[in-house]
Amino acid sequence: MLAKETTTPFNDKDWIFEIKWDGYRAIAEIADKSIRLYSRNGNSFADTYPLVTKALEAIEYDAVLDGEIVVLDDEGNPSFQLLQHYGEDPEHPMMYYVFDLLALNGQDTTQLTLLERKELLEKIIPPHDTIKYAEHIAEDGVDFFRVSTEKKLEGILAKKASSMYFTGARSADWLKIKNHGSQEVIITGFTAPSGGRKYFGALVLAVKEKGKLLYAGHTGSGFSDAALKEMWDRLQPLVTGSSPFNEKVKTNMPVTWVKPELVCEVKFTELTRDGKMRHPIFLRLREDKTAKDANMTTLTKAAAKKAPAKKAAAKKETASGSAGAKSKSTSKGELLTFGKIEVKTTNLSKIFWPKEKYTKGDVINYYQKIADYILPYMKDRPQSLLRNINGIEGAAFFHKDAGDSAPDWVQSKPIHSESTNKDIDYIICNDKPTLAYLNNLGCIELNPWHSTTRKLDHPDYMIVDIDPSEKNTFNQVIEAANVIKEILDKAGAESYCKTSGATGLHVYVPMGKKYTYDQVKDFCYIVCVMAQEQLPDFTTLERNLKKRGNEHIYMDYLQNRRGQTISSVYSIRPKPGATVSTPLHWKEVKEGLTPALFNINTVHKRLEKEGDLFAGVLGKGVDLRKCLKNIGA
Repeated sequence: MLAKETTTPFNDKDWIFEIKWDGYRAIAEIADKSIRLYSRNGNSFADTYPLVTKALEAIEYDAVLDGEIVVLDDEGNPSFQLLQHYGEDPEHPMMYYVFDLLALNGQDTTQLTLLERKELLEKIIPPHDTIKYAEHIAEDGVDFFRVSTEKKLEGILAKKASSMYFTGARSADWLKIKNHGSQEVIITGFTAPSGGRKYFGALVLAVKEKGKLLYAGHTGSGFSDAALKEMWDRLQPLVTGSSPFNEKVKTNMPVTWVKPELVCEVKFTELTRDGKMRHPIFLRLREDKTAKDANMTTLTKAAAKKAPAKKAAAKKETASGSAGAKSKSTSKGELLTFGKIEVKTTNLSKIFWPKEKYTKGDVINYYQKIADYILPYMKDRPQSLLRNINGIEGAAFFHKDAGDSAPDWVQSKPIHSESTNKDIDYIICNDKPTLAYLNNLGCIELNPWHSTTRKLDHPDYMIVDIDPSEKNTFNQVIEAANVIKEILDKAGAESYCKTSGATGLHVYVPMGKKYTYDQVKDFCYIVCVMAQEQLPDFTTLERNLKKRGNEHIYMDYLQNRRGQTISSVYSIRPKPGATVSTPLHWKEVKEGLTPALFNINTVHKRLEKEGDLFAGVLGKGVDLRKCLKNIGA
């Protein structure tokens, strides 16, 4: 769960306040004395911070923890620079401050309130030199922020005491309030823009010390569209053909150098060892200052204190704007027009698949190309939005409520949630504009309900989700699917198979809105039990991952519940290769089937050749009474 940013501290009896630690966010999983420590993006910290991994052995419970790894300086304050260089200078204490509990002894705790989670967390964290429970104060955020400023901490976090934990989501229930430094710097150039950005990517910045320009960092943040244009216009008369630096400044994007005359003010969180600004954000041009009289004392003195000049010179720096690559999008603008409806799209060149270089624009283009095939499976169905706003390697999060930001033309349906005791305004995707809108939100994968708004409690189909474990082969998945088909054939139930787009297969049976979710789930359970009895060596109905082990395919019948979703037919999956969940002829479900062949580049050609193999799933449905009789149930 991520925090939104705000600028003003506040007091509120319904909120608690914590120190904002300046380190690396880390998730710790403890299970049967096995420890996993990794970043929000899934990168392992085990080898990088073995001290923390070892310390976690002191926790005597199976748990999933969320916290921050920090290193404290001589004054007891967290220092990001000391953390980055900890291997070179391990003398300072390293801490893992744990502020949340996501699971305890196999039980999900994310739906408990924050205070309930922290109460449990405090009980399981033992006294330890490295693992620390992150304390908080209630209500008084203003004084807490003042103290954090006095102690030169990065800032504070404000958290609603009743908030639940939503993995990967950036929520207004958590707010970060930072303390920032400010500095006047000289503009020496600008990098080329990427994605949908106009004019330039980032400003290349410098300070002057003893008559010599020193590279101080770069910033592409803090600009409105108007400010980008204004800055661009100011820079054009200053363009020159040579760099003002004696050393070479390496950039990821081409740089246009300018005469070092303009001065701007930026804010930043701290300085790196060699005097570069961390997290610089553009504030304003200093029209009243020239490069000769700009105040650079803070930065130049701090840079000298942080590291010797010879050490700074050896450090390689990167200056660039936002990351990006050549777009494959066929849209040349940011507006897609559908009759009178305009859909604003952004960052079409943003890389969503780093290895394959597929972009956000490619996702939009794919769905528009196959819209006539996928929209019947979206029609009138609430959507649970899975958003991969930073591509397949970034954090993903589910988002259900349409919110106030959805355009007026986007259809939605309020549905009461018993778990939250409030209405959730679900988006309904019935047309191409809405499809493009969802893709632009970062929805690589589409997850519609199994029922429509007309009969929410009566699904259109039954699903058997054949979900393999780590050591299962795909041939075993194929065998399981065919056994399920044989049982359904005996029952007299028409069945349809599709790839999951990942490692499994999905078998569908049309229900025609005639039965409740419980009735459909019970029939699916019977089918799965019969299949598992035929394949006891490598299939299971055990839902618990720990009990299931890594050698059994899970025959998931519990997908057949109200509000449950599964990747739609023809949906791209946020997986390597940009695979697509694709319908199959049953004769294709045999040894040699390769799901990776069905992907963002190939499925539209298959559709042109085969048509919609899944159309029968939305048919009139089976007669469950006859089906049960046919299999002796």
